[in-house]
Amino acid sequence: MASERITLTVPGPDGDRDVAVSSPNRVLWPALGITKQELAEYLVAVSGPFLAANGDRPVSLERFPDGVDGDSFFSKNPPKGAPHFVEAVTVTYNSGRRHPQLVLTEPAAVVWAAQMNTVVFHPWASLAGDTDNPVELRIDLDPQPGTGFHDAVAVAPALRDVLAEAGLEAWVKTSGNRGLHVFCPIEPTHEFLDVRHAVIAAARELERRVPEAVTTAWWKEERGERVFVDFNQANRDRTMAGAYSPRALPGATVSTPLTWDELADADPAAFTVRSVPERLAATGDPWADFAAKPGRIDMLLEWWERDLAEGLGELNFPPEFPKMPGEPPRVQPSRINPDNWPKDE
Repeated sequence: MASERITLTVPGPDGDRDVAVSSPNRVLWPALGITKQELAEYLVAVSGPFLAANGDRPVSLERFPDGVDGDSFFSKNPPKGAPHFVEAVTVTYNSGRRHPQLVLTEPAAVVWAAQMNTVVFHPWASLAGDTDNPVELRIDLDPQPGTGFHDAVAVAPALRDVLAEAGLEAWVKTSGNRGLHVFCPIEPTHEFLDVRHAVIAAARELERRVPEAVTTAWWKEERGERVFVDFNQANRDRTMAGAYSPRALPGATVSTPLTWDELADADPAAFTVRSVPERLAATGDPWADFAAKPGRIDMLLEWWERDLAEGLGELNFPPEFPKMPGEPPRVQPSRINPDNWPKDE
């Protein structure tokens, strides 16, 4: 017996495209009864700002064939049978391996991703035309146990001030969960490792100013009840949920751009697949001018060099990354044997 199927007519730069959606009544968010069709219609409704934030760049699709309560997997390269309007670009991963990665350039491609049961979209910080040099500096404010969204909100203005002093304009969005994402548009003049160092420099400066509220400690045992500035999200092939991407959480929350004026009173649970289209229609996209005036990371890199000269070196990389020059031991501090790890290493 053939599965149920509908066809959505999706406007785009080359005119309308008909995109088939199979099993449209499949429930992806059981707690709310949100179906695959409703997800596809949401993505059509937000396709303009969604593509402005996530399009024309490598993207990983987090797919949930049995809904958000089931197992998930990532798609990075175009699967067999992908339509011609789903594009790809060859990227270099941290291992040195090169492989095609998906690129979404029009609304029909985004709806096709929904047809593939994609719930979360994870875009790179670089564009398809130059995948090695990011166009965004991204900082993830990640509340640790004992803290929450309000703690991230409390430190975000101080981070904005730090970035402004470095010549960068900061933009903020909810993560769709407990944290905040602070992005800065930047000129694509430096590769990922340089941008990571710029993020570390900003994070250390923020930590100096509000040490009781913020930490750059990689090991969880050292973080305490503070907001962790996750510098490793700036690495190549490390991504976070894109602007206007749904999250695989019971409330169908969306990672939603905000103005700085509305941040203090924001409730991340209020921004959902069902509410965000109405918000956009009523108030517009707070990130509409995001890419208009990209900045440079030169000042942050000067801060990085200053900190190096003062003895603050490289920080830990994620475990799947190759060991990097100057990186501290990849061992929890409480488990380090001083005989094996002299202090000057």
